[in-house]
Amino acid sequence: MADLLTAAQMRAVEGALIGSGAVSGLDLMERAGRGVVEAVFGRWPALAAAPHRALVFCGPGNNGGDGYVIARLLHDRGWQVAVHVLGDPEALPPDARANARLWQARGAVLPLSAAMDAWQDPPDLFIDAIFGTGLTRPLDREVVQALDSVRAGRKQRPDALRAVAVDMPSGVCSDSGRNMGAPVHHDLTVTFHSAKPGHFLAEGPGLCGAMTVVDIGLPPRTVPEAARLVEAPGPLGKCAGHKYDHGHAVVLSGPMGRSGAARLAARAALRIGAGLVTVAAPGAAMLECAAQLTAIMLRRCDGTDGLGALLVDDRVTALCLGPGLGVGPGTEDLVEVALTAPGADGRGVVLDADALTSFEGAPGRLFALTSRVDRVVLTPHVGEFRRLFPDLAERLDAAPVRGPAYSRLDAVRAAAGRAGCAVVLKGPDTVIGGPGGAAAVHGAVYDRSVPWLATAGAGDVLAGLIAGLLARGQGAMPAAQAAAWLHVEAARRVGPGLVAEDLAEALPGLLRSLGTDG
Repeated sequence: MADLLTAAQMRAVEGALIGSGAVSGLDLMERAGRGVVEAVFGRWPALAAAPHRALVFCGPGNNGGDGYVIARLLHDRGWQVAVHVLGDPEALPPDARANARLWQARGAVLPLSAAMDAWQDPPDLFIDAIFGTGLTRPLDREVVQALDSVRAGRKQRPDALRAVAVDMPSGVCSDSGRNMGAPVHHDLTVTFHSAKPGHFLAEGPGLCGAMTVVDIGLPPRTVPEAARLVEAPGPLGKCAGHKYDHGHAVVLSGPMGRSGAARLAARAALRIGAGLVTVAAPGAAMLECAAQLTAIMLRRCDGTDGLGALLVDDRVTALCLGPGLGVGPGTEDLVEVALTAPGADGRGVVLDADALTSFEGAPGRLFALTSRVDRVVLTPHVGEFRRLFPDLAERLDAAPVRGPAYSRLDAVRAAAGRAGCAVVLKGPDTVIGGPGGAAAVHGAVYDRSVPWLATAGAGDVLAGLIAGLLARGQGAMPAAQAAAWLHVEAARRVGPGLVAEDLAEALPGLLRSLGTDG
């Protein structure tokens, strides 16, 4: 999986290479500016075919230096280029100042405050090189007014003007994706060496437009503390063996009239390759479940005594509790049995929905249990996360006053450390964290956007996918990451009109395309 580098981590990577003498900062800036121009022409070939007009906003740091390089390269291709700047170009860092001077040998620099005048005759291309990844404060009035002028100008040429951000749209925190001002919605964002967390989190993707990563010659290097971008899982095929060799997942069902969520989770667990899946239902729901289940086994399970008796079978390798289970002390007690019964260390456990909400008043009790077992995964949506981690949710809800802004990555890492287990904070920007600080982001954004996945029961399917992979022996983090990717990819295959039942049925074709028969 690819690293998602924070602003500080990216500076460290660049600084190490520059410090080694292998490259200069000027070289990297030139490569970055050239990479933006090539990305623009690659996306819009008509702009490369003949000179056009460009407007470039340059900021007070190295992102502004990239902007001066872009302006110079476009000018040298015959473009008409207007450059508006924030601050004094002579006060720039050395490399950016050198590029500002190269530009000034070709054209003028105008203050950002005069940007409104540039839109009397709107250009073909707008380059935002004000702040990039270096934003440490909300945008000030001068920048907000300049960006307001861009929005007004775009209304004059909505189909012809292309807006491109260098590294990040100005006003978006690159570490969190959070809005710290009044960013422009861009058509394209070009970043360098590695994507940043903000390209996938919070408001970031919607403001970036499309996003591309340009190679500027930095050597491949894993940054141990960096979050990872979730990509397609490895092989999930089965080798020869008995069904129990591939695990037995048990999904606890709620009462009659509420068993559907458990059945959705169970079918997903079976489709993802668990050798055997059982729905454990209270007596009153047995007939309802029996009428709906065929390949999935059914067993009566009334309360904690029933669950304890079921777990005597050491072939049960994973449990899923929560979907449709009901909120209250009874569910709390079932979670306690699941995490303390003999053999708990050998079982994976997914706690979702009602199994989380039931502990709203006593999250410490839950965390004392979850920290006892190695392969536990909590799968809250934002509301459930708020019930278990109200202080972390409050920080996420608060308007950022400085950068780097508090992010979903920060919150999930803290939550996983507190709970002593893996935490999956669901959403278009799903974040997965482990108790040791490892974290991954799965973004259902850009070409993987699936708004039709926001439908009743989709979360139950995700819980079942994780449970099925845990049953097959995967660790908590790998299972959660693979399930998040498969969940979205299945939804992409189904398309608009999706209902939750469709997700499991899309898995056979999806698994086949991955080179495995599941």
